[in-house]
Amino acid sequence: MKKMKQKLVAGAALLSAIAGFSAPAVHAEVAATLGLSNMYYWRGFDLQGGAAATADVKYTAGGFYAGAWTSSGDATNGTEYDLYSGYTLTAGDFKADLSVVSYNYPAPKILVGGGDPIPLKPGDYTEAVLALGYGPVTATYYKSIAAKKGNLSDNSYSYATVALTLDKFSFKVGEHFDDTSTLNGVVHFDATYAYNDKLSFTVGSLLDGGDAEYKKEINFVVGLTLPIQ
Repeated sequence: MKKMKQKLVAGAALLSAIAGFSAPAVHAEVAATLGLSNMYYWRGFDLQGGAAATADVKYTAGGFYAGAWTSSGDATNGTEYDLYSGYTLTAGDFKADLSVVSYNYPAPKILVGGGDPIPLKPGDYTEAVLALGYGPVTATYYKSIAAKKGNLSDNSYSYATVALTLDKFSFKVGEHFDDTSTLNGVVHFDATYAYNDKLSFTVGSLLDGGDAEYKKEINFVVGLTLPIQ
C-alpha cells in the first residue's frame, strides 16, 4: 500500500508539471505582413544589396506554426525565400521554441569562395533553431542540419545569440561558429528601439571581426513592418 501511495504521489506531481508547461489554447489563424528596410541586415552584416523588401505569411494553431518568408537585398545570393515550421511551449515566464528553417536561393549572383553560382532549393540548406526565454532574456541557438551544395557543403556552421528586452528597447549579442569559413569567431552587438509595433531602429556593430578580421563598421537599420488585413 505504501508503494502504491508513492506511485500515486509521483504520478500526480508529473501531471502537475505537465499541466504547468503547456502550449497556448488551439486557435488557428493566418497572418501576413509586408516589410521594408534600408538594408538586409543579417547576423551583424549588411548584405550589400541596397534596400530590402520582405513579405511573410504565417499559419498558427495553438503552439504550432508554419510559414514562408521572402526578401530582396542580398547582393551575393539574390532574392531569398525561407520555409519554416515550429512549435512553442510556455510555462509562466518561461518560453521554449523549436523550429526548422529551409533557406532557398533560386538565382544566386555569386558563389562565395569562387565557382559558378548554385541555386539552393528546399532542403539544400536547413537550420534547426532552439530558443529558450525567461522573462526579458532569450537565448537562441541556430545549427546547420542540412548543407548539400557549393560553399554550403557541410554542417559545421552554427550561430548563437543572447537578447535582453526592456520595454521598447532590446539588446542582442550574437556569435558565429564555423572552423571551415571566414565567419568563425565573428561577434556582433545590436541595440534596437521599437517606436511602435510597425517601426523600429537598430544600431549594430561587430565586436570581434573573427578569423577574417572583418572591419568593425557600424550599421544603422530602419525597419517598417505592415500587416496585410
